[in-house]
Amino acid sequence: MLLQLTVSGILLGGIYALIAVGLTLIFGVMRIVNFTHGDLVMLGMYLTYLLYKGFGLDPYISLFIVPLALFFIGVLIQKLVVQRVVGRPHEVQIFATVGLSMMLSNAVLAYFKGDYRSVQTTYSTDTIQIGPVFLGVPQIVAFGISAVITLVLFLFLKFTYTGKAIRATTQNRISATLMGIDVRRVYTMTFAIGSALAGIAAVLLMPLYPTYPSIGEAYLLIAFVVVVLGGLGSIPGALVGALIIGVVETVSAYYLGSGWKQAAYFVIFILVLIMRPQGLFGQRGAEQL
Repeated sequence: MLLQLTVSGILLGGIYALIAVGLTLIFGVMRIVNFTHGDLVMLGMYLTYLLYKGFGLDPYISLFIVPLALFFIGVLIQKLVVQRVVGRPHEVQIFATVGLSMMLSNAVLAYFKGDYRSVQTTYSTDTIQIGPVFLGVPQIVAFGISAVITLVLFLFLKFTYTGKAIRATTQNRISATLMGIDVRRVYTMTFAIGSALAGIAAVLLMPLYPTYPSIGEAYLLIAFVVVVLGGLGSIPGALVGALIIGVVETVSAYYLGSGWKQAAYFVIFILVLIMRPQGLFGQRGAEQL
């Protein structure tokens, strides 16, 4: 049973990694804590649901639509709200993003009410047995897609001009500007990519879990724990932290009860911060990515 729970937790952690990588990318480049990130996941889940109910689109087909829609929503949010608070005191950034988060969740609540919405597909309950372990088909697909997307993001940041511009802006915004990099354009692209990653995670979550207007708060909390655990601004740290939280959540929910799973990973979170305040992969005073 422990092996089954561990494997299931790793698969779940793969989806959490996508959410956390988007959040840590935005923080690493723009130095802004985005409290709307969980609500972007929520919007992506509702959009996936609408495409399924209105047009009969399979959630995995929605992978070609939802992330693109979240990309442009991210551009809009960045230009209208986030750009105005970049470089401002943290209190201003928090109030702006928390206010936007409340607006988004309440707008969805007003339109869809508080009912749970879910997507039921023919493969939602399909499983594959590998030795003594049973794996759900949606979990395997979600983990595989998450791994591929994360690898593509890593290659994008390392080898493309835009990716190098993002990394340069992370290291030193002023020097990047002097080298001819349009920092505002980099900020817009970064926020849009982070939002698109939230959209991909939303599509992968929809065959597994129902959605409701305040679900973004739960995913935002998990993402913050993962990002701080792995090291603020560190993409490898976000990946490892997500896998750890996925396993801890799954194992604790089985042995202690679902009501204790948050307490379990917060204990791990606090212990890591006590022993290594910069996180597992963070470095004191150093930029990440």
